[in-house]
Amino acid sequence: MFGDFESAEVDTGAARIFIRTAGSGPALLLLHGFPETHLMWRDVAPKLADRFSVVCADLRGYGKSSCPPSDPDHAPYAKRAMAADLAALMTKLGFQRFMVAGHDRGGRVAYRLALDRPDRVEKLAVLDIVPTADAWDRADARLALGYWPWSLLAQPAPLPEAIMATAADAIVDNALGSWGSSPAAFPAEVRQAYAEVLRDPVHAHAICEEYRAAATLDREHDHADRAAGRRITCPVLALWSGQGALAEWYVREGGPLALWREWADDVSGGAMPGGHFFPEEAAAETAATLSDFLPPATGRRPG
Repeated sequence: MFGDFESAEVDTGAARIFIRTAGSGPALLLLHGFPETHLMWRDVAPKLADRFSVVCADLRGYGKSSCPPSDPDHAPYAKRAMAADLAALMTKLGFQRFMVAGHDRGGRVAYRLALDRPDRVEKLAVLDIVPTADAWDRADARLALGYWPWSLLAQPAPLPEAIMATAADAIVDNALGSWGSSPAAFPAEVRQAYAEVLRDPVHAHAICEEYRAAATLDREHDHADRAAGRRITCPVLALWSGQGALAEWYVREGGPLALWREWADDVSGGAMPGGHFFPEEAAAETAATLSDFLPPATGRRPG
């Protein structure tokens, strides 16, 4: 599905991260969401590899990446730890500065990376998310019922792990067929690849730990940044589903762009065709929108 992309497993010290890479030019890191893996970029990444050095990574606990042991406060699966993996990954690949685009959970890792390592991130694209603290602080029945992984997977072990491991196919089918997306956008082999990860008990636990961290430490880190006046210093592109929940849920706040402008000064973006999984449904449009936004002023290459 990735043509000439090369695959590798990189030891970052704290985790082993599986990647696919291709292209040349400025570095672009692509991060996936739930219940996906790096495969979500299968139709987007090749379109970008003629202009960028594209790196598609599986987040720790997902896909073919390793699942480091967790602890009672879920810190190994906080976005801060996951972002540190990727900073180390890009260093090992020879990229001191890079751009990053993340969808869903990957978007949360991406903006944490931009906050924690502003010296590393030149441009940031966040796809179909608002900041974690903003989402939780405004949570109501719509989020609890509509985006059920937020509340279900954050429950104490072992219940959500058992549900996910024993009902992996049903979870993938429900997710990919909900949230405004069209089931036809996901080939059977992609659905199967996503379900295989959830079916593995070790990965299931890691993914639940990531959701538990989002409900606790990630919120705390966001609140601490806000209290300290810490902001995202690079340009930000915020894209969201034209058929999804974000534009409807945050009308009172002025929509997703207004929320992101509370975190960064240079924010642009808008709605995209398709549902929550629009990078898989509208790959050409997603690739074109990212390509228009991403070229950095420096044009840095590996080294």
